[in-house]
Amino acid sequence: MEEQTEKQQNNLPKELKWVERVTGIMDDSFKLPILNKRFGLDPIIGLIPGVGEAVSYSISSLMILSMVKHGASGRLAILMIGNLLIDSIIGAIPFLGDIFDFAKKANRKNLRLMQEHYEEGKHKGSAKGTLLLIFGVLVLVMFILFFIVWKAMAYLVGLF
Repeated sequence: MEEQTEKQQNNLPKELKWVERVTGIMDDSFKLPILNKRFGLDPIIGLIPGVGEAVSYSISSLMILSMVKHGASGRLAILMIGNLLIDSIIGAIPFLGDIFDFAKKANRKNLRLMQEHYEEGKHKGSAKGTLLLIFGVLVLVMFILFFIVWKAMAYLVGLF
């Protein structure tokens, strides 16, 4: 009975509960008392040069793939990937990216889109046909990020 009540509150399938928990960890775990602003591990992980953005990107990609596997439409998947790409590209810029990661919460936006899908019936349709394409795009962007970080690190090492 308790499980039914919990499911009625946010209508996400139990297979996606982990996405909700990880979103909380990545975007809302901590609170800055002076600013009354919440943030999670995402901007903290992003502080690790060369690796942080790739780790954060990988976690977010897995969450999107799971949402697509459980019924997100192709249109919804494109919206979620757009949020992730903006977060990853701007987040990769030193200093500015760290501030951006603190303010913009792509995982929270993507979870909200998925909740709209289940609660309000928005973004209906199966994305099974586009899953391979989405996975390919995510992997391609991840390789591009790794390449950019690798080149930046090689440049920085060359300075010394």
